[in-house]
Amino acid sequence: MAGVYGYKEIGICGLSCRLCPAMYRDGESRCGGCKSPGRMKVGCTFIRCIRDRPGVEFCGDCRESRGCEKWAKHRAAGRKGDSFVCYQRLERNIEYIERDGMPAFEKVQRRRQSLLVRMLEGFNEGRSKTYYSIAATVMEPEELESAIGQARKASAGLDLEGRSRALHSALDAVAARKKYLLKLRK
Repeated sequence: MAGVYGYKEIGICGLSCRLCPAMYRDGESRCGGCKSPGRMKVGCTFIRCIRDRPGVEFCGDCRESRGCEKWAKHRAAGRKGDSFVCYQRLERNIEYIERDGMPAFEKVQRRRQSLLVRMLEGFNEGRSKTYYSIAATVMEPEELESAIGQARKASAGLDLEGRSRALHSALDAVAARKKYLLKLRK
């Protein structure tokens, strides 16, 4: 049946809504994910495209996806830049979903989301939401776990600003070593 989605927090295009900073806003501007009722009403190109296609929850599910000009343009743009959300893993996300399926991808995204929530709850001084969202998107979960653990030890007894600086330092060290970019590409 059209409009019934099992993975509401996985974007149709292959992005993870769970790691989007808009999902962690307060109040009415909080986004519930690409497939939430509010987003489905307004929609992006991909939402409008699949709204009436039963069984299509992800662009890769569509039999026209290989030749889809919209998806090709989106993927090409995602290789070069970002909008308000990080697209750095878009291609790897798509490959993962196509190779291992949506349930496996969802499981990894839930783990990433759990780590993001830990960063936001324990280390966000009010200016790091996007930075932590990018880190949760780009870095491997084990790297995030390690950085959070290091920051907890290094910031014991410090105020929120100090805890935030400690986590930034730990994440930046991993990013420098692995050549990750922890900012939006404009």
